[in-house]
Amino acid sequence: MKLNIKNSILFLGIVTLLSCNSGSKLPAIAPDVITEKSINDTDDPAIWIHPTDASKSIVFGTDKESNGAIYAYNLQGKIIEDKTIRNIKRPNNVDLEYGFQLNDSVKVDVLIFTEREEQQIRMFSVPEMKPLDQGGFLVFEDETILENKLPMGVAIYKSPIDGSFYAIVGRKTGPKEGYLYQYKLVSENNNVTATLVRKFGQFSGIKEIEAIAVDAEMGYVYYSDEGHCVRKYYAEPSKGNKEIACFGGEFFQRDIEGIAIAKFENEKGYIIVSDQQKGQFNLFDRQTNEFVKAVNLSTTETDGCDVVTVSLNDTFKSGLFVAMNDVKDFYFYDLDKLLK
Repeated sequence: MKLNIKNSILFLGIVTLLSCNSGSKLPAIAPDVITEKSINDTDDPAIWIHPTDASKSIVFGTDKESNGAIYAYNLQGKIIEDKTIRNIKRPNNVDLEYGFQLNDSVKVDVLIFTEREEQQIRMFSVPEMKPLDQGGFLVFEDETILENKLPMGVAIYKSPIDGSFYAIVGRKTGPKEGYLYQYKLVSENNNVTATLVRKFGQFSGIKEIEAIAVDAEMGYVYYSDEGHCVRKYYAEPSKGNKEIACFGGEFFQRDIEGIAIAKFENEKGYIIVSDQQKGQFNLFDRQTNEFVKAVNLSTTETDGCDVVTVSLNDTFKSGLFVAMNDVKDFYFYDLDKLLK
């Protein structure tokens, strides 16, 4: 029988992909798309849904180094160079939100990310990719220890009460109380400012806090206290700083990492969290926060992840889940692959 070398190489590549996982014993699920590689070290994604043609949606992803970037990918995983933001000094985490009031007549979608080496957060319009921050907003300015000033995680909260925008920011190290800072973002005649409105959030002191995600519809912010649990607080500053829950720690091998919230109607859905060293993702019920199941998505050492629950194209009919993979790329999955 004649050997088909091309097919053999493809088969071996798939076997290698599904067997290089870092410890999960669950059946490996292959991605639908693997992105083009970044230069340095991918870390965290955010998905923007195009308002009129979902097939033109963009996945943004950080490349975490001193010569870093926020890469923009189309749904085929190809880099969109004119939407990519380069020359960023160690961008870490990224998030986006829709409908920021820039002036009396203009609303824009916004992308926010941390720039660790500059001790600041950045803010750009999407999809124009224009800076709105006059070079950046400094964070943790009242800290005197350098590592306590280095931002890592970030999430945007758009208040369903009054439409206010907030950036919730974590850092490399911090105190056992008040680890997260929350900044209100306001624009007056296209001049955006970031004002500190509260410090909140407990920390176990075991590892660090990086991953942050907001469920604005239900009013909660979740973050990974990496060596301890997933912590849950109210996202609205007026509702106070009392912890609501600390859950899930017993289901993780070591580092509790990226968080994505799959939102469905009637407050149904899942909190999806990366079990970094085990090579799995744990799904928790959005309403009860109880453990549902784990899935093996064949990624290694996953930091950040993101999800949307609307159909984007023929490949991502049920929604899109994006996970960082530890060889300078991101994996894209049709959402049903995680849920069925």
